[in-house]
Amino acid sequence: MPPVKALEFLRHPAKYPARGVCAVFGKDTFFKSNVIRCLCEQVLSDDDAEFSLMRFDGALKKNDDKAGENKNRPRDPLQELLTAAMFGGRKFVLIDNADKYAAGNRAKLETYAEAAAQKDAGKYAVLVLQLENFVSNSPLYKILNSSGLLVDCAGLAEKEIPPWICSWSQHRYNIRCEADAADLLLQRVGSEHALLDQELAKLSVTADAKRGITVQEVETLVGSWRTRTVFDMLEFALKSQPSEAVRLLDALILAGENAVSVYTAIAPTLRKLASATQYILDAEQQGSPVSIRSALEKAGFKSYLLNKAESQLKYLGRHRGRRMLHWLIKLDLDLKGGSRIDPRQMLETFIIKIASRDLAKAEQ
Repeated sequence: MPPVKALEFLRHPAKYPARGVCAVFGKDTFFKSNVIRCLCEQVLSDDDAEFSLMRFDGALKKNDDKAGENKNRPRDPLQELLTAAMFGGRKFVLIDNADKYAAGNRAKLETYAEAAAQKDAGKYAVLVLQLENFVSNSPLYKILNSSGLLVDCAGLAEKEIPPWICSWSQHRYNIRCEADAADLLLQRVGSEHALLDQELAKLSVTADAKRGITVQEVETLVGSWRTRTVFDMLEFALKSQPSEAVRLLDALILAGENAVSVYTAIAPTLRKLASATQYILDAEQQGSPVSIRSALEKAGFKSYLLNKAESQLKYLGRHRGRRMLHWLIKLDLDLKGGSRIDPRQMLETFIIKIASRDLAKAEQ
């Protein structure tokens, strides 16, 4: 069967029954764990799950005592597949971190996959390979593309995450999530799917079943102290209150936050403000001025953020706004090793720079 995307598989798992050999591959661990959970539910009943599920770590050496959970059972997962389940039914053998195992046992896996296809081994046992990389021109991939099950668990692009939040909320928790609420959730939590799922789980319990998850619920219930402090720090900086902004930066660093993560949190907002500034300047140069709100919308600000963003852009001003992208690029390169200055000091200098109404001082 040709590869199926993880999102499609998770929406309709019954359409993609487990085969004798399944490969769940990609870099997104959240999708991989959920796909494996669905496959396990397909194959095993509640009664035999504990005894018919065998899990191996493919990254361990064969002579490592940790390679098997039980020293009396075969260390080779393929040997485990040859034995019957303790209480009948199908056996489910999972190899985590299977890249190394697959590379070292290529011929054996190919032979087993071909034999499994011929005798419909999925009726008796299921082997699941959990991989990070699986090249499409390898013999094993081609065999599974024909007779096995391939599930592609690549991560989502940032623009794809809000629609996923809405669909996952409905599918997994049976509650609607507003598009604006999904955008705000992404902004506050970040793009890690597991963390987004945790927040949706909490919101699904507290949100009204008829209204669903709204911006108000996300604003009230989502965001740790650190998240709120980061955005308060940025707010003070854009209001030209550098001492307050630096005070909050100190609090974040003392709480264990690092400069790179703080930069990562504030950079998207600053990039959008810089883009909006450039739209305004370009429009003026062409003799067709645009409103601040129009420029902010074009830069990517959602409707529920426009009032705050308009205030921030006015405080920032066009002179600092037009230089913002240059400052962000330089700070990003410096934080990644381009400077020997302490990262916390670099970030403090940046905060003071964007908070300074004196452009001469800001440029220093």
